[in-house]
Amino acid sequence: MSNWVLKGLQSGVVTTRYPRKEEKAQGISPGFPDIDSQGGDINGREEDVCPTAALYGDSNSLKLDKGRCIHCFRCVRNTGHPVSWTSGFEWASFTEKGTPFPKIFQKSLYIRVVDSGDCGACLNEVKLLNNPLYNMHRLGLFITPTPRQADILLIVGPVTDHMKTALRKTYDAMPEPKRVMAVGSCALTGGIFSSGFTSGSGVSSLIPVDIEIPGCPPPPLAVLHGLLTLAGRTK
Repeated sequence: MSNWVLKGLQSGVVTTRYPRKEEKAQGISPGFPDIDSQGGDINGREEDVCPTAALYGDSNSLKLDKGRCIHCFRCVRNTGHPVSWTSGFEWASFTEKGTPFPKIFQKSLYIRVVDSGDCGACLNEVKLLNNPLYNMHRLGLFITPTPRQADILLIVGPVTDHMKTALRKTYDAMPEPKRVMAVGSCALTGGIFSSGFTSGSGVSSLIPVDIEIPGCPPPPLAVLHGLLTLAGRTK
């Protein structure tokens, strides 16, 4: 027992200081193509370079759909004019109908996580929020097993056919005010499974989505940023 106490004193506090302080650790984010700073030129073959059509347009007006990007880096490695790449993880964005929670809810929110056909990547990133490094409990964010106690419905996966009924029932069982968070490119657009014979084009095709977190998978801090944004505690 004494060895564990000594180990803890030697290690110190390992929990991230985000959002109070900027997180600068290496390897916390896969980033996105930075087409705004460079413009990008992939020789007019964006449909060949990008497998999910996240990059579209032409070399003079290249655009990025973050909801389709899977961080494959083919726009960097498989072209004569690589697109520059950014770091960062604050990717959350509200949909047209999405709004933060009223102020009275900001300090304590319960989250029901639903795997709607996820490959395992996004779900594992969400699970990491409970470990000592991210420790989302310090921010008043908690996972609940029942939708009747949930404020936020966090969904990963493209919503396969066998999950549509379960997802709808979960959403209907939640009390108002409730919010829906789509996490990962599959939940936003269907990802590489989009328009398949067993899945559709994301969560919004079945239930209304309030906030979207792109990425494949998005890192834990991107999900945490989305939760805090939904709570009205950060931009």
